[in-house]
Amino acid sequence: MRILRGGALGAGRRHWMMAVGALSLAAAWKTQAQAPVRIKIAAASNLKFVLADLASQYRQQTGVQVDVNLGASGNLARQILQGLPVEQFISADEAWVAELAKTGRTLDAGQRYATGRLALIVPKNSALPLAQGLAAVVRAMKPGDKFAIANPALAPYGVAAVEALLRAGVGPLPADRQVLGDHIGQATQFVATGAAQAGLTALALAQAPDFARSLQVLPLSAHLHAPLHQRMALLKGASVTAADWHRFLLSPPAQAVFVQHGYALPQ
Repeated sequence: MRILRGGALGAGRRHWMMAVGALSLAAAWKTQAQAPVRIKIAAASNLKFVLADLASQYRQQTGVQVDVNLGASGNLARQILQGLPVEQFISADEAWVAELAKTGRTLDAGQRYATGRLALIVPKNSALPLAQGLAAVVRAMKPGDKFAIANPALAPYGVAAVEALLRAGVGPLPADRQVLGDHIGQATQFVATGAAQAGLTALALAQAPDFARSLQVLPLSAHLHAPLHQRMALLKGASVTAADWHRFLLSPPAQAVFVQHGYALPQ
């Protein structure tokens, strides 16, 4: 029988520990290599579903994970001015991008990527005369009924909603007849849950499966409000990865997805 002396035993243990260490280091490198590259962006709430589709497609194509911070365009712009760590701002209008450009926060004036549309919505079981249009719905509402829009001080779709109510000859609504969402997604939720009996929202949200099952939807004529041209911009310090994603959103395949979700192509 061969007897291992202390020196030989110690050397064997050292070799075993070195092998385990090498395997652990290799596993760590493999994990880091497999971790997705991530970019963080800020985007208007009307883009929730279209960006979910586009970000999923982009990750499948490139491996890049796009983390989206949704909110009202005005709130997001203010958060960016206060240091929100994002690389791209996708607004529901052009004014908030211009505001950031004035302060030197963006690389340039940005690019139009889509034109939005408004939709009139009522709950699925509502008896309000949706097919007759905005004025007929408002006039048929009972005392105490609520009409939901996004806060026009923060959300471009709220501004368009106020304009549509005026052009339809029924606005401005009294304060006790309307309920304001912090962003267009919340305004849509008010109607979908019955907290409001009617409202104006982004067509792209209203026709998304998450909301369509609980809403009746009527797209509004574009003549009832100024065009909802939507603009996006890269922020100063944006990575090459973020710039690639930005270009992808302007590509024909991505633009086709915007159209599928109810947007018009940028003009």
